Amino acid sequence: MNKELKKSIDGIDFENIEKHPNILIAARFWDDKRYRAAKVCYKFMRMIDDLIDDRKALDESISCLEKEELSEKVNSWIDCLETVPVDEPFYEELAETISTFKIPLQLFHNFAKSMLHDINHDGFSSLDQFLEYAEGASVAPASIFVHLSCLSEENGTYQFPGYNIPDLARPCALFSYLVHIIRDFQEDQMNNLNYFARDVLERNHLHPSDLRKIAEGGTVPQSFRDVIGEYHELAGRYQIATLEQLEYLNSRLNGRYLFSLHLIYQLYKMVFDRIDVKHGTFTREELNPTPAEIRDMVMEVASRGYDFDLSTI
Repeated sequence: MNKELKKSIDGIDFENIEKHPNILIAARFWDDKRYRAAKVCYKFMRMIDDLIDDRKALDESISCLEKEELSEKVNSWIDCLETVPVDEPFYEELAETISTFKIPLQLFHNFAKSMLHDINHDGFSSLDQFLEYAEGASVAPASIFVHLSCLSEENGTYQFPGYNIPDLARPCALFSYLVHIIRDFQEDQMNNLNYFARDVLERNHLHPSDLRKIAEGGTVPQSFRDVIGEYHELAGRYQIATLEQLEYLNSRLNGRYLFSLHLIYQLYKMVFDRIDVKHGTFTREELNPTPAEIRDMVMEVASRGYDFDLSTI
C-alpha cells in the first residue's frame, strides 16, 4: 500500500468515528480543495437537519405557528445561497464553494423540500412518499459528493462532469439510506423520528406507536422482522444497482475519487451485512461496526491498488 495513503488513514480518529460521517471519511482522500468543499456543503445540510431533528427530539407537538417559523428559517437559509448576507463568513464560503465547483443549486432546493416535509409531517404515508422524500434527504447530498468526485480540472478551473449525477448517485444513496434507517432505528425512535412508511407497517399489522416499545428493548415480533425484511430487500436491490454504477465508473474516474466511491459503499455494506432479519435485535450495538472494524475496512479497500498521488492530502 502507498505509504502516504497509510499515513492518511492513520490520521483519521477512528475512536471518535461518530464525529466523522461516512461521507467525510470517504472524501478525506480527495485533494484539499474538494475535501473542504465537501465539508462546507455537509455542514450546511447538517445545520438544517439538526435544527429539525433536535426540535422533534423534545417530544412536544409542533404548533402550526412553530411549523411556519421553522419553515421560514429553512427557506431563508436556502435563499442565502443566492443572496449572501453581509458579514456572514460561512455563507460567503458556501456560496463561493457552490460557484467554484459548479454545484447545481437544485440539489440544495431538493434537500430543503425534504426538510420541509419533516417539519410539517410525522413520517410517511407510503413507501412511495418515503422514496420521494429520499430524493432530497439522501440523493441530494450524495449527488454533491458524486459531483465533486466526477469534476475534472483544467488550468485551475473545474469542468462540469459529463454525467447525469443524480442518476449515478441514486442507487448508492438509497442503498446507504435504507441501511442507515435500519441501523439507527433504536436511536431514531428515542428521538421521535420514524422512517418506516405507514403502508408497510399496516400490511404487517403494526402501528407507528408499536415501534417505540420494540426500540426500548421489547420483544421483536415477526411483524417487525417482516418490515425490516422489506427495507432490507429493497436495499439489496439498490446494492446491485450501486455495483453496476461503480463498474461503469471504474475506467472513467481518477483513482482517488474512484476509491472514495468504493469506500463509502463498503462502509455501508459493513452494516448491511450485519442485519439479521430472522434473528437480530436491531440495536445500535448489534449493527454498528467498532472503530477497529471500520479502520480495517478502510485499510482493506485501500489495499486494492488504487493509484493516485496523496501529496496534496
